[in-house]
Amino acid sequence: MSSRKVGTQRAFDAAAADFAALGRHLWEPIGAATVAAAGIAEGDRILDACCGTGASAIPAARAVGAGGVVDAIDLSGPMIGELRRLSAELPQLRAHEADATAWDTGDYDVVQSALGIFFFPDMTDGTERLIGRARSGGRAVFTIWRRGSMVTAGRHLGRAVAAVTDSAPPEREPGLIDRINEAGPYSEWLSGRRLSDVDVVVNELRLAMTPEIAWLVVIGSGFRGLLDDLEPGVVEQVRERYLDSLLAEGVTELDATTLIGSGTVR
Repeated sequence: MSSRKVGTQRAFDAAAADFAALGRHLWEPIGAATVAAAGIAEGDRILDACCGTGASAIPAARAVGAGGVVDAIDLSGPMIGELRRLSAELPQLRAHEADATAWDTGDYDVVQSALGIFFFPDMTDGTERLIGRARSGGRAVFTIWRRGSMVTAGRHLGRAVAAVTDSAPPEREPGLIDRINEAGPYSEWLSGRRLSDVDVVVNELRLAMTPEIAWLVVIGSGFRGLLDDLEPGVVEQVRERYLDSLLAEGVTELDATTLIGSGTVR
């Protein structure tokens, strides 16, 4: 991400508490899998970029123990505030409101980012900057959505917003992430980023879409940006239309599968 507050960043600022509430269903399992792929050892120095409320930073801090350090950084002040609350008993976790692409401390044993690198204005440049913060021989681990993940929620939400506001369904401009969100292309892309011994793990996850969780997926994620500038009454109409749409199509679970790419820094 850049330091400029873009729409997605504003959405995450607003979603901090709900983001944490969604955590045990979605972010925490993904964060734990990311940390497992990193092979973190006690005493390691870790950089966790785009950390949110700590889904990967907190388990990383537990893994490094009192002798290690985790620098967790995110542009969202509310997210960092929530992380500081959640990690109060982990002094080895240092939470920073900062731009990951401008972070200048280096020589980390592990650099990791769970569901963050595709938010960078230039995904390739931003990822290479993070890799540059690791020591030679260190590890880099980056988790992204697999193709098709989370799409169902976004499609139904977009339809609901369009119907309630009498507007065209929102469309996202395609980018690099849409060309590399399968295991093979992602592995090739990472191999071109100063990484050797690249491995990509497909981390299957299905989220039960009860009405409560289905709405948390909206208000506790970047999808919340679609609700920007809507009055509370209109948001409630969107919620009802969205849940009715999921029910009508028999949607009972959401594909939340990720690709966890890891490699050794050359």
